[in-house]
Amino acid sequence: MTSLVENQNFRVLFSFFLLVLFFSHTVSVFPKHIDQKKPCKQLSFYYHDIIYDGGDNVANATSAAIVNPPGLGNFDFGKLVIFDDPITKDKNYLSEYVARAQGFYFFDKKLGFNAWICLTLVFNSTEHKGTLSIMGADLMREPTRDLPVVGGTGDFLMARGIATIATDASEGKRYFRLKMDIKLYECY
Repeated sequence: MTSLVENQNFRVLFSFFLLVLFFSHTVSVFPKHIDQKKPCKQLSFYYHDIIYDGGDNVANATSAAIVNPPGLGNFDFGKLVIFDDPITKDKNYLSEYVARAQGFYFFDKKLGFNAWICLTLVFNSTEHKGTLSIMGADLMREPTRDLPVVGGTGDFLMARGIATIATDASEGKRYFRLKMDIKLYECY
């Protein structure tokens, strides 16, 4: 008789456990409501890139070509560049850095300038701690480009949104500055 009671208690507890497990999973599967018209966080920065040109700018360079183009076309097709670039709140390169942009880009269009970029903004300031990861096609001839923010850590845990970039200044192939407007639509 005790074994029958124990067996029924086990079934009740097991059924209750399955029910809790089912509902906890169901609740977590429903997507969080995202208002796409209103970002939960907005940031604006300037990205500075000084490309090492093989000459006298080695001390100031923040990026370098790791793989040179194989000579297909006149647009650096195939060139891979690794960077560790400063991010500032204003246009001045010598301003205090709010983050570092670390990653790479490569030129992926044979008959024009186009790049694919993958970067992480690494924040370590009094205002923000953590990272934001951005990646996608940089259609360099367009006045503005939208790149997806695919995640983050710290203050930006699992953030998602759009980074709108525009070329703000350039000096040939040696230096360029991008204006980055980041709108996060998923903040935790």
